[in-house]
Amino acid sequence: MWQPASERLQHFQTMIKSKLNVLTLHKEPLPAVIFHEPEDIELCTTMPLMKTRPHAGCKVTYLGKVSTTGGQFASGCTEQPVIELWKQHTLAREDVFPSNALLEIRPFQVRLHHQDLKGEATVHMDTFQVARIAYCTADHNVSPNIFAWVYREINDDLSFQMDCHAVECESKLEAKKLAHAMMVAFKKTFQSMRSDGRIHQDSSSEEVSQGFESDDG
Repeated sequence: MWQPASERLQHFQTMIKSKLNVLTLHKEPLPAVIFHEPEDIELCTTMPLMKTRPHAGCKVTYLGKVSTTGGQFASGCTEQPVIELWKQHTLAREDVFPSNALLEIRPFQVRLHHQDLKGEATVHMDTFQVARIAYCTADHNVSPNIFAWVYREINDDLSFQMDCHAVECESKLEAKKLAHAMMVAFKKTFQSMRSDGRIHQDSSSEEVSQGFESDDG
């Protein structure tokens, strides 16, 4: 049907307005998250994300290790090895020799963290399996601050040797605490191994402890 030009123009304008209204109605508002205040994320900028977690343990000076003989270990068995290690340490040390390690005793594993000169970072770490520790004590005549343990070291050819390790603590009390902590770690290790079936259920802690003795005073 023919329409005058004025009517066609009016019809076209009406269609344009209708589509614009549809577009306006369907326009979605901006996400509300854009208007969040900066305080909501300020906590993330102040958290120490890269902070190094310090090791839990007792500050000690590692005296070293020396091989020892014998299959049965009783009170006094570490006295001679500790005297040897103490002499070597005394000859090598200066007037003041700071603690150079952290001894961390936990079930299943004992960790000796050797630290740098500032005592701030671990240079390397020695680990000792609790089940292979035969004896430990904090009772030594040469110094009451020394804690020592006898460890069954397995060589590459599957042979083994018994090494006596010793550390000097900051006090006699700290040495006694280490000896007690070692006994607690052994008991927890034994209980876990028994519950896992690695030790016969009929075995008692006294029977298993024939390979581990502790003298914590």
